[in-house]
Amino acid sequence: MPENPTRTISWGIIGCGDVTELKSGPAYQKTQGFELTGVTRRDLAKAEDYAARHGVPRVFASATELIESPDIDAVYIATPPDSHKQYALEVAAAGKPCCIEKPMAPTYQDCLEILAAFEANTTPVYVAYYRRTLPRFLQVKKWIDDGAIGKVRHVHWQYSKPPSEIDLSDNYNWRTDAKIAKGGHFDDLASHGFNLFCYLLGDVKSASGICANQLGLYSAYDSISSNWIHESGVTGTGFLNFGSFEHVDQVEILGSEGRIHFPVFAEQPITLASASDSQSLEIKHPENVQLHHVEALRDDLFGIRTHPSLGATGAHTNWILDEILKS
Repeated sequence: MPENPTRTISWGIIGCGDVTELKSGPAYQKTQGFELTGVTRRDLAKAEDYAARHGVPRVFASATELIESPDIDAVYIATPPDSHKQYALEVAAAGKPCCIEKPMAPTYQDCLEILAAFEANTTPVYVAYYRRTLPRFLQVKKWIDDGAIGKVRHVHWQYSKPPSEIDLSDNYNWRTDAKIAKGGHFDDLASHGFNLFCYLLGDVKSASGICANQLGLYSAYDSISSNWIHESGVTGTGFLNFGSFEHVDQVEILGSEGRIHFPVFAEQPITLASASDSQSLEIKHPENVQLHHVEALRDDLFGIRTHPSLGATGAHTNWILDEILKS
């Protein structure tokens, strides 16, 4: 990135909720060549509070007003998934670059419509799968690409946890409303894992699943087992359960000459074990976990390097989720 970019890209955020407080919003303010110019959300009082606390110059009365403003060059959609398509199509019609929170949309078909709209205007669209830019996972990819565990054979992921307080409370949570997220917490969390596995091991060509609602606490599924195979021939299995007695988050990538272990979400060490090498590395996230993702947005928009999480890769992740949830 040049030390003095020739222009500044002004971003607006639709839906300045929890994810934008620390994970993403400040990253747009810290990235050279970007500025966070405006925000909006359905509760304007909360949008005004966010703007005051984060030093954002403008609060827009609606998403449409923000999207159509000449002061906004690009838009970050950080609302629940059921509104992603509506806002994304508006941004595409305005001819502005867009970053969409994950998952890209509730269904793969929605994603295809979003992609078509941006392709029609030759405008870039990105999805906030920021693990593709985090140093800890870049190290995992380096081990794989360097052949540190030989030929990769299989990947397995277990993610399980007890029900949360909100799960047990009977209070409404859009994340477990089957009308918004058929897979419940699976949609919210598994999308990160599958997107990362595609980054590390290549696209998936076939996937299937067995899904159940074991607890009866909400309308979405709470237990999902899955099988898949990557185009490279690497096989995969996964088990995500949101009603178990302990929290487990562990991935094993098994190769012909070794294995790699790491969690998808926690900052525990990543480990490599083979006949010739053994490593355990602690690689922390940046304070704003989307910082490197946002810097990569900047570099892509300025023509320096291609962002690793484009709309097409985000849509492919939705295809995997749809295939697993078909049952």
